[in-house]
Amino acid sequence: MTMAFRTLLIGGRGNIGSGLRTYLPRLDPRYHILSIDLPGAPDLATEPDAQHIFIDLDIMAHPETFRSHLEGFDLIVYLARTRNYPLMRRMTDMVFQSILSLDRVPTVVASSSVHAVDDAYRFFGEGEYATLAERRFSEIKDWPQPIPATLPACPINDYGREKAHVEEWVQRMADLGHNAVAARWGGINARNTAITAERGYFAVWCHQEDAARFVHACYTAGRENRLKNGAHYFVISDNTHNIFDIATPRQEIGYEPLHNAETFYA
Repeated sequence: MTMAFRTLLIGGRGNIGSGLRTYLPRLDPRYHILSIDLPGAPDLATEPDAQHIFIDLDIMAHPETFRSHLEGFDLIVYLARTRNYPLMRRMTDMVFQSILSLDRVPTVVASSSVHAVDDAYRFFGEGEYATLAERRFSEIKDWPQPIPATLPACPINDYGREKAHVEEWVQRMADLGHNAVAARWGGINARNTAITAERGYFAVWCHQEDAARFVHACYTAGRENRLKNGAHYFVISDNTHNIFDIATPRQEIGYEPLHNAETFYA
């Protein structure tokens, strides 16, 4: 009997989760995916082969019920968030504490964001990043080096601080000897198009398939005992004008993105 990759998405109906439900099983049919979502959360998956096994649950209102659903998974991907920053911190604390209470702790990929390092690049104002964001490439004399994956979080707002808090928990898990990685997601949307009207989007865009390829690379590396636990990686497509270091996850976990935002800027 073929072994299943039992996978739990905490928040699986959104932009990232709907892509994982679609593309992870295409990468390997052994992925069996369950999603926990708020009741009534809209499902953004559009492909007929996306896996549709859901538990409707407000995890903050029913933490013990949430904890009871965590047993037996090989991979947990933490995607859920709320716009209330203090509540988001409490939810992150509850999720990681619940995972760590399990008898067998699975591999965890947890959502950070490029916004965790917002202070490292500025698309507004002046300077090379602002010029790049306006696609005035010929005016850039000194092309910026890719922002390194090893750069610690340097957020400038509450959203970025949410993500930095997730990265702290990932490091804590790693320090305890567990497989855990923070995904600094780029711009992911369910239409899988670069939003050309959004300033600088071409430099941060990530196709859902590439997001799935990243998670698959993390899980595969963990199964093969070569995952660099506690790492935070940028999850960006292979964009011509990418500003982030994706060479490091290529080398360390075998992440191989396929898509390029420039196909939308003809």
